[in-house]
Amino acid sequence: MTDFDPASAAQALSRRTFLTAGLTGTLATGLAVSGLATSGLAFSSLAARAGAPMVGSVQPGALRRRLGKFEVTTVLDGYLELSPALILGYDPKIGDPLRAAAFASGPSIQGPVNTFLVNTGEKLVLVDAGTSDKMGPTLGHLPKALAAAGVSPDQIDAVLITHMHPDHIYGVLTPAGQPLFPNAELLLPELDRAFWYDDAAMNAAPDLTKSFFLGARQAADAYAKRQTLYKAGEEVLPGITAIGLPGHTPGHSGVRIDSDGQSLLIVADLVHVPAVQFARPEWSVAFDVDPALAAATRKRTLDMAAADGLLIAGMHLGFPGIGNVARDGDAFRYVAASWPYAY
Repeated sequence: MTDFDPASAAQALSRRTFLTAGLTGTLATGLAVSGLATSGLAFSSLAARAGAPMVGSVQPGALRRRLGKFEVTTVLDGYLELSPALILGYDPKIGDPLRAAAFASGPSIQGPVNTFLVNTGEKLVLVDAGTSDKMGPTLGHLPKALAAAGVSPDQIDAVLITHMHPDHIYGVLTPAGQPLFPNAELLLPELDRAFWYDDAAMNAAPDLTKSFFLGARQAADAYAKRQTLYKAGEEVLPGITAIGLPGHTPGHSGVRIDSDGQSLLIVADLVHVPAVQFARPEWSVAFDVDPALAAATRKRTLDMAAADGLLIAGMHLGFPGIGNVARDGDAFRYVAASWPYAY
């Protein structure tokens, strides 16, 4: 019997044989070196047959990570599209290159609507609730995403609303207008609730946002018997503290989560368009009730997050919406967090 020659055996496996067989180079080389490959061995019987039909729909968005002793799951309601014209002070000579550098060019800006499910070990707390069926077919997918995360609406103990805009509070209702979360307490920022129930404020609002007042009231009223108001700086639940971030709305709030020495600041709508607002934090959006205050709050908060190395999460940051802020001259840049490979 002649000695096995790996080089001769490998040569017998021509490039055509590799391609026809559908084997990876690593597998084929391994077979050759082990002495199992010969010029007469037919590999075509091992070839994969990828005959599965296209799925035709997007997989529900739910990604989980550990934060100390807590679990935080980003739960995606869907996405919306914004026009650059909604960015106040937008200068195409500055903004268009920023968008191009972020591969976000085009007539509209796509952005996610994230929510965050916090499992403290004792409570399941959903931070914001998406849109229900009120803002079109690209949104309202929170129930499917919760199911993908292994959670049903009746398991939620509390829904903490950062502010009462449609893409944050409308999702507490089913399309039929009933409470989606039958066992949950609805936690609302006191200042925001006062604003959205103020008839004078509604009458003075731009036509673009007048309907927001009635929608916010309808959603909140459905939980009237199990509704709690919170103030900025208050520990709403153990390890979960409300942080005042005024400007976008009067009571717009962030949520700081602290567990076992680890922290995450959910900044809600501090940033709507990451491609431009980290670099130009002075640019607010048309939905800001007080654009100047919103810009000041954004600069102050991003500066604090950068200085402290604080992990942030945002409702309109690219899914799963968690990352860090770095100083970039007089402005900032956002660095998406690597998703943990080990649980």
